[in-house]
Amino acid sequence: MIGLGTIINTVAIVLGGVIGHFTGKLFRQDQQTAINKACGISVLFIAIAGAMQGMMKIDGDALVSGKSMLVVLCIAIGTIVGELIGIEDGFERFGEWLKMKTGNGGDKQFVGAFVTASLTVCIGAMTIVGAIQDGIMGDYSTLAVKSVLDFIIIAVMTSSLGKGCAFSAIPVFAIEGMITVLARLVAPIMTESAIAYLSLIGSILIFCVGLNLVWGKTLRVANMLPSLVLAVIAAYLPWSF
Repeated sequence: MIGLGTIINTVAIVLGGVIGHFTGKLFRQDQQTAINKACGISVLFIAIAGAMQGMMKIDGDALVSGKSMLVVLCIAIGTIVGELIGIEDGFERFGEWLKMKTGNGGDKQFVGAFVTASLTVCIGAMTIVGAIQDGIMGDYSTLAVKSVLDFIIIAVMTSSLGKGCAFSAIPVFAIEGMITVLARLVAPIMTESAIAYLSLIGSILIFCVGLNLVWGKTLRVANMLPSLVLAVIAAYLPWSF
């Protein structure tokens, strides 16, 4: 069944949010803060592993790095584009709308939790590759694996940040569903190089989300999202990064 992977991923996030909401009540505020930072550190190391996989390679007996220029150009130009468009503000406005419509007007953490969780589970190659596989072949295995990871991440995040995290299921459903429907159009664009570049830049953006979890919101990560588009475009440029 085409689209089943998106449904599984969405349900997993909702369930993770529900479980995190009830288990979060078992902890004091200082314990919730500790859990939040622990989650942030976990996200940081997951992101570092992904980034290093994209930047490091073995050359003979030496471990060398590369793609530094790709990272600098994509992140810098992408952030400029995102700031001009105001993507983060759009996320926050949607979060505010959700907060009011769901009767959570008194939850001061709702919007921040929604934005942070959405960025964590939406960014990455698994989202795009998994949705393409689901849309073309009906193979939802990648999204099923992602669902397990998202379930754990959202459960932990919700226990410390609040139930706004559970509503990250909405952008996940929208993004994965759209890619699944348009999979036959998107698939030719996502070459091996494009996926590798996307994974690298996506890992760096996830690292930024981890920084915000550990040290408070210092980066407007949503405004960096155009970097992902630039990463795919870079794969088609006539020179190598």
